[in-house]
Amino acid sequence: MKKFNTRALSGMQELLPELQTEFDRLKSNILTVFRQHGFLHIETPTIERSEVLLAKAGGETGKQIYKVVKTAESVDEADQALRFDHTVPLARYTVEHLNELAFPFKVTQVARNFRGERPQRGRFREFYQCDVDVVGRNNLPLEYDAEVIMTLAEALLTLPLPGKFRVRVSNRKLLGGLLEALNLEQKADEIFGIIDHAEKVAPEKTVQALEELKIGSENVVKITTFMEICGDLVEIKPKLQDLGLENAKFRAGIEEITKVLYFLQHLREVAGAEFELVADMKIVRGLDYYTGTVFETVLLEHPEIGSICSGGRYENLASNYTDQSLPGVGGSIGLTRLFYILQNFGSVATENVKPVEYAIVLVGEEERISTTGLELVEKLRKNRHSAEIIWGEKKMGDKIKYTAQIAQKLIVIGENEVAAQNYQVKDLASGEKSELILG
Repeated sequence: MKKFNTRALSGMQELLPELQTEFDRLKSNILTVFRQHGFLHIETPTIERSEVLLAKAGGETGKQIYKVVKTAESVDEADQALRFDHTVPLARYTVEHLNELAFPFKVTQVARNFRGERPQRGRFREFYQCDVDVVGRNNLPLEYDAEVIMTLAEALLTLPLPGKFRVRVSNRKLLGGLLEALNLEQKADEIFGIIDHAEKVAPEKTVQALEELKIGSENVVKITTFMEICGDLVEIKPKLQDLGLENAKFRAGIEEITKVLYFLQHLREVAGAEFELVADMKIVRGLDYYTGTVFETVLLEHPEIGSICSGGRYENLASNYTDQSLPGVGGSIGLTRLFYILQNFGSVATENVKPVEYAIVLVGEEERISTTGLELVEKLRKNRHSAEIIWGEKKMGDKIKYTAQIAQKLIVIGENEVAAQNYQVKDLASGEKSELILG
């Protein structure tokens, strides 16, 4: 009988060894792709100053930050908090090490973040995010926007996704330019938020939410018409130009999204990567630090899941910490949530996923048998294999049964094996036997 509730806290993911092994493998695949694209790996502290995180938290995120309370301190007095993403800590990191870094600074972070969201299926309070970012000094070419998206897409292609995915790209200057032309800049935050949630509610709810802002029926129509614009590189520019907007912000948005789509399309062709690519004006991203390119990624056969990878460009993220101009662009794969989704679709195979590669069972109590076992397990480890000896007084059958739960391959060592210095390896999945050969 349990003395305490030993269940993991709500919203926290806890995996059995087989699933953890597969999770770690997918995480390793993602990090390998990031490094192949030239992104340097760093880790920032889990705990940051509250003022650093809150400076650019914005929207609902500011309400979800976990404060770190020290002894005899109230939550209101807490001056430290758990990071809610990697991007804000990266801005602080870049400012702190400004004169030690080479720019553009291409960087990846793969670690846990924390948000006090209401736990629900597929939503976690503690979760792994796999980020790539490029930070420039004074300027950052738009080609990096495309490179970040392409890097994340190639990482997704290493995962056992249920079907193909679509990358949806937009630019916040487009909606910003539209609102500027309609003299609705003072309502921008509310309108961005409504559009960001548009696909989670019925269309009439979106219209109703816009009407409640008292912006006029004509403007509601213009905004909803803009939201429906979607297409490939050839289609998108004339559709946007047909809106007849001539302000500088809107024109800059057209120029930027066209350039990013062109370069991204070229990268996709060169890599031979299979994924869909569209421009979609419903993509605006909720966090207010995005200023230009924004993107989200959805599974074609399961759009109800929402975005599995997202990000965008931020021109002014570090402005709260320095007078230096440090524009950046980045994106993230939410691996904890995505892994949960893959489990639900049966895409995570754990039947043959065993943490240990070789398990050695000793038959007999002679010293030379145990010595041989120790020598062999050490030799396996030096050849970069995971290996262990199954100790204890269990019966042979019980040891074999235990081995089948944790290991991929079995080696039995008794007097005959010691004498012949020959070891048979049994594959516990297929039952096939082979001779152990080590270099």
